[in-house]
Amino acid sequence: MSLSEVIAVLRRRWYFMVPITVLSLAAGFYLFRTVPLSYESQSSVALLDSTAVAKLAPTYGNPISNAGGSLVVTADVLIRTLESSDSAKDLQSLGVTDVYTVDFASNTSGPLLTLTVTGHDRAKVLRETNTITAFAGDQLKALQTAAGIAPAYLVQATPVVLPQAPVAQSKTKIQDVAGVIVVGITGGFLLCFVFESIMLARRRRPFFGARINPWPLKRPARGFLGRPRDATALLTVYMALAFFIPSDLALPALGGVGTPANVFALLALLWYIANWLSDRLVPAPGTRSPRLAMCLLGAAVLFSYLADATRNSSHAEVLAADRGLIGFLVWVSLVVLVSAGIQTRDRLDVLMRRMVIMGTVVAALGYYDFFSATNIADSITIPGLHSSVTGISAMDRGSFTRPRSTTAQPLEFGGMLAILVPFAIHQALDPVRRHASLLRRWGPVVAMGGALPLTVSRTSIIGAVIVALVMLPRWKPARRWAALGLLTGALGAFKVVIPGLIGTISGLFSSFFSNTDSSTQARTVKYAEIVPYIVDRPLFGRGFGTFMPDLYFFTDNQYMLTMAEMGGLGVLALLVLFCTGIHHGGAIRRLARTESDRELGQAFFASSLVALVISATFDALSFAMFAGMFFLVLAAGGSYLGFIRREAAEAADTSRADTAPPPAVSARTPELVDS
Repeated sequence: MSLSEVIAVLRRRWYFMVPITVLSLAAGFYLFRTVPLSYESQSSVALLDSTAVAKLAPTYGNPISNAGGSLVVTADVLIRTLESSDSAKDLQSLGVTDVYTVDFASNTSGPLLTLTVTGHDRAKVLRETNTITAFAGDQLKALQTAAGIAPAYLVQATPVVLPQAPVAQSKTKIQDVAGVIVVGITGGFLLCFVFESIMLARRRRPFFGARINPWPLKRPARGFLGRPRDATALLTVYMALAFFIPSDLALPALGGVGTPANVFALLALLWYIANWLSDRLVPAPGTRSPRLAMCLLGAAVLFSYLADATRNSSHAEVLAADRGLIGFLVWVSLVVLVSAGIQTRDRLDVLMRRMVIMGTVVAALGYYDFFSATNIADSITIPGLHSSVTGISAMDRGSFTRPRSTTAQPLEFGGMLAILVPFAIHQALDPVRRHASLLRRWGPVVAMGGALPLTVSRTSIIGAVIVALVMLPRWKPARRWAALGLLTGALGAFKVVIPGLIGTISGLFSSFFSNTDSSTQARTVKYAEIVPYIVDRPLFGRGFGTFMPDLYFFTDNQYMLTMAEMGGLGVLALLVLFCTGIHHGGAIRRLARTESDRELGQAFFASSLVALVISATFDALSFAMFAGMFFLVLAAGGSYLGFIRREAAEAADTSRADTAPPPAVSARTPELVDS
């Protein structure tokens, strides 16, 4: 469906679109004028050792030097006390009626608390923040006194950041207004096409359901508006936005989920729905498996959203849960567009080829980062977009700068390349592309495969090893030994060209196995810290997208993060996604009739297995580019499987028709016929 046809439908159903748009704008204006501006004030309180304990080693009278250990437990007890219903009643009697939260300060592991009050009266918010700050110290003293603790051993609550002047939260108000307008206009758009679908069915009834167009354009538009768009073209635009705009740049109102690529994916989902309702697009048969897997993930996301609504979550967590729903819709858009929107295998081949080419460009930018000891993404600024990740800078390991290209983090860079390398290898070996030059066929393999060690991370090396272990055994001995020789030569080249790189990577694994790696130890500590959150809500979790580093901490493990956010149902859905991708690869390999298709199935198998394993080494789906490429690959596997199943069924029908005996002709006795 072209843009001119979309506009024609909206013009025919203007009696839906125009009133709903006007009402949405009016509602947004009314909301902006009537809803008061909210203000937020914060203070910070630190717990310090008692005077008696501080006299001992190693503090020797300085209580600040021992801000840890059991004091963190004491801080957790104080937080739970202040958030209890009894404390809420006491604070209400002291005049605190606005919403307040108490939690550990962000990016800290010590007994440092942040008290936050949000309300509409600026002066009242400041008074309430002062009240809560003093009340925290009184409650801590009351808890210890009730336990019979001697005064010399009382832990002290000392304000380190006094109540700050309330800051206007205009961003929240603008988000609410924009949300009302966008939801209203989107609802009007969908209603137009729903009614169009109903009227289309009625107009076709006299023709016994024949797929005719009762409203042909009198003068079809030409150029940009009149050119039909298919799913492959839209997905190409999405990939260009995802690959070439730094993935940490996003619209401020939407946070990390508001990248230009994600916004375009949501618009593309509306395009698909319009085509589907207009009977212009019918999902290809045999491509349902990725969409069914997304249904299970959708159930986990919705149940976790309801779980977040039933607990006393902060305003920041409520907004994070809303962003999680938007991110899930982006993933749905990608899966639907690939598995149901691409109608021919040729267009799917074009999409996969473009994905590899764009991934090669991203890998090439990673070489620039590595050898120039900088991040090229830091020099890219786009008006209207802001970084959704704070504190991004060039990361070093050993004497090497870890590249991230246009991704948000070196781990995302390495993980994304690891799931694309199998398809670059398949395209290089594809007999259809033998006419292409050696550079065009093997350049992507060398660029992406060579960039993996440059990230100086275990994740990248694990991904590369899995790809080799999956793909090499399926090759013929001559090709397998040639590949092993090239890999050995590549190791030697890295050792000569980049001295120390192989040794640094080897040291990462040796320190991991000897349990002396600080990074591994930090992750192990986080696993112990996240267990209480998992035990608290084991089935549906705390809410998809709510376990934010700003409020809690980094997990560096997608399975642990999913368990905390979506519970056991979410982990089950995540495993089903990975296993669905692995199933696609195995089924394609089993049903394939050509060697090229068998290697394609092996590529899907390797890519999905890589995603399954490396998700235990970092929170993979929290990164926009990796998540986008994973869901594209997942849906492409289901689409290829549908095409290959139909080809196998057609070949079987043809074979049966060729081998079937000719119908027997019964012998008849000649009869005389009167002339």
